[in-house]
Amino acid sequence: MIESATFYTNKLKALKRFYVDLLELDVVEQSEGQMTFRVGESEVTFKETEQPAFYHFAFNIPGNQFSMMKYFIKDRLSLNWEDGRDEVYFSSFNADSMYFEDPAGNIVELIGRRKRDLFGDLTKESFLNISEVGIVTPDVEGVGEQLLDAGIPLRKGTDIHPDELNFLGRGDTYIVLVPPGRRWYFSKKASEVYPLEMYWNGKKIGIDSDGKWLK
Repeated sequence: MIESATFYTNKLKALKRFYVDLLELDVVEQSEGQMTFRVGESEVTFKETEQPAFYHFAFNIPGNQFSMMKYFIKDRLSLNWEDGRDEVYFSSFNADSMYFEDPAGNIVELIGRRKRDLFGDLTKESFLNISEVGIVTPDVEGVGEQLLDAGIPLRKGTDIHPDELNFLGRGDTYIVLVPPGRRWYFSKKASEVYPLEMYWNGKKIGIDSDGKWLK
């Protein structure tokens, strides 16, 4: 499980309005230059920086509330499109996804897990936890080996592919490890290197601004 993830942004105020006012998530901590909000069992922190940055990350939502969540999102903002559609079903994950961008250009995915249900009205509790975090680095093999050493397994196979998208994790929580320059699905943006940190089952992992593993 990803307990927390920290990203960087030059649009902190706009992101607070987006996640708190628009998506109605709770702020759990706020101080000069940073904000943390809750996503179910996880927390997301944005730290202010002078340089722009964007990331790909995803939140799990109940599969039976996917349509309700889509209506909720479309009433507030525009969804991203790919091949003439604004949602997609991934049979290998048994999950439905929709995508949108926040004011900083982060590519946010909501993943409806068909084996996870939550009955009742749509609320902030419908955001279950962080599902995915994209790590972009020119050293895909090196960072991948560090992730494996940290106990985060490859989803398929045994080898990290330096020029491809690699999924590491299990269940409904993954790190998406990619090189720079790969177009993000449901986006026109190519992946770029930015620093980030996260806690995965109590272990701190992350990369610096050059895409190097944090020691």
